[in-house]
Parts: sequence; structure tokens; C-alpha cells
Amino acid sequence: MTQVYNFSAGPAVLPKEVLRQAADEMLDWHGSGMSVMEMSHRGPEFISIAKQAEADFRELLGVPDNYKVLFLQGGGLGQNAIIPMNMVGRKPQPATIDFVHTGSWSGKSIKEAKRYANVNVAASGEASRFTTVPPQETWQLSADAAYLHLCTNETIDGVEIGYVPTVQGDTPLVADMSSHILSRQVDVSKYGVIFAGAQKNIGPAGLTITIVREDLLDHALPICPGVFNWRAVAEAESMLNTPPTYGIYIAGLVFAHLKNQGGVAEMERRNIEKARLLYAALDADDFYQNRVAPEYRSRMNVPFYLRDESLNEQFLAGAKARGLLQLKGHKSVGGMRASIYNAMPIEGVQALVDYLNEFAGR
Repeated sequence: MTQVYNFSAGPAVLPKEVLRQAADEMLDWHGSGMSVMEMSHRGPEFISIAKQAEADFRELLGVPDNYKVLFLQGGGLGQNAIIPMNMVGRKPQPATIDFVHTGSWSGKSIKEAKRYANVNVAASGEASRFTTVPPQETWQLSADAAYLHLCTNETIDGVEIGYVPTVQGDTPLVADMSSHILSRQVDVSKYGVIFAGAQKNIGPAGLTITIVREDLLDHALPICPGVFNWRAVAEAESMLNTPPTYGIYIAGLVFAHLKNQGGVAEMERRNIEKARLLYAALDADDFYQNRVAPEYRSRMNVPFYLRDESLNEQFLAGAKARGLLQLKGHKSVGGMRASIYNAMPIEGVQALVDYLNEFAGR
């Protein structure tokens, strides 16, 4: 098998140990005679898989007992509708949602939320072309918002917020952590809702995990589809409809793997080391450029540009020849992007750094 390093932003690299275990269990899970793909989601075999996955996830993130963990479908874009439909009912209608606009994904969230409520963009990094986050003291928060939404790591723009923002009164904080969940320690109790698409640090595409504080379960709008009503999903233990069973199974294997590797604290240590290594190479001279303010640089998604962009295709061809894959930047911003999630080993980052130095030298 050819050794490659996959820097895709998502669906993204998975731990090889997890893929090997899934391959070994493909035809027969634990002597059941069935593949997990074939199991009834209501059978004892799969119920045990789902319960263990949730327990390990709770342990990894330290999820308090007064929070529900929901396994849902629809991805992050789906959550942009599911969350307002479940939360704007907290306030008299028409309610207001506060947003901090930090890049492409928070922009999509804002657009969708306007279908269900008034939107107040309390702060925006658009003037800086999303290379920084406005200081908290400049945020124009509403007095009685249904919630404050922010994307704590922008996959496309490479901006990461490493602190917990201050909110007004009892306003719940809603965080899209899709592209950095489990990569750093988080105090879940500071948030009302945390959600994450699985296809970056958790598992294959098709699964979304939502953590909801229990007092926020009962505010769904009448238009909210029953299958996305948080109270109904929580009471059914995420089995209200057929969940993405194989995605939950792989996520469970990833959670067990992370525990064996030392948990989230160890992942954070490794991610700091990988990010420092890569940013140091990009900053060594002006051949490459990362435009994000250093204090907001993402540890997970590192966009960069060649000084001479006519060399882009040559750079990508050389990278591919060396087994360094999926480095082309998102079409909306161009350039390059290296996503270095939990499953990317430091050897992969070192291989990329070696190539960056070699290509610049040539």
C-alpha cells in the first residue's frame, strides 16, 4: 500500500488503527455473524455500540450530566436550520439571534437563520477578509437574544477562537465546533449547545453530534419537523428514526482510540506541536503566506498562499507526486490549505514541511 498523507478538510483522514479494526469486523461484528451495516438500529448489538460510543464521547469531553448527546443527520448545514427551529421559541416572536461572523461557515449559518428569526450580526471579521476576530468589547450584543452563535473554527478561512466569549444575561452560547471538536479541551458547561459534523475529527460523513443542555430541549417552533425536535430525539435516545448506524460505529471506534492515546489533553498537545511546526515553515520567509492574525490561527486548518500564484499547479503536482494529497484551497478563497486533524501524524506534517522547503528552495 502506497504511503500518502491526506490533508483533506473533510471527509478527512481517519486513524489507521480504526480503519484496520473496521476492516477486521466488516463481515462479522464480535461473533454476531453480521456486519454493523446490516444490524437493526433497535437490536441489542447496535444499541450496545451506540451506548458505548456516547459514554466514551462524554468521557472524552467531560460532558456534564445535565446535557443530552444527540446523534443526528444533516451535517453542519442541517444544524443551521435545526438549531433555530429548536431555540428561537425561547423568546417572544419574532425573536433575535446574535451572530459573530468569522468566515464562510458562520456566513452560511447567518443566511439560514434569517428564515426563522431576526438576525443581529454583533461582530464581523469581514472588513479584515476574515483574518482576525473583532475584540469582544466591540461586539454589539442584543439585550434579549434567543442565543449567540459562533463558529469556533472556520475550516475555510483558518480562524480559530480559543476562548469562551462573554454573553448577555441568560443568553445561551451555541458553538459550531465541527472542524476542531476533540482537538482541544473544552468546558462544555459554558455552552448551551455544541454541534459538530463528524467528517473531520470524529468519523465518516453523514453523522452530526449535538450536545444540548437539558433546559433548552423544549422550545421548538411548531414548524420544526418531529424527527429534528430535540426533546423527541432525546427521549428516543437518538433512535427516533434510523440513525447513521455505521457512522456511529466508526465514531465509537475513534472515541475508544482517542482514549487509548491519552484523551483530548494529549490530542491538544500533539496538535499544538504540529501547528507550530507547519506555521514556522510558512513564516520562514515570504515565499509562502498565511494571512490570519497569529492569535487566531487555526490548529486544524492552515490556509496558505504562494507569493507567485502562477506556481500553484506546479506546487500541487509536486506534492501529489510525494504522496501529499488534497492541499488545494477551497474554491471560494483559492491558494492552498493543509488540514491537520487529530488523525494526521506529525510525520505527515514533517513531510509537508520538507516539501515546502524543497519547493521554495527550487
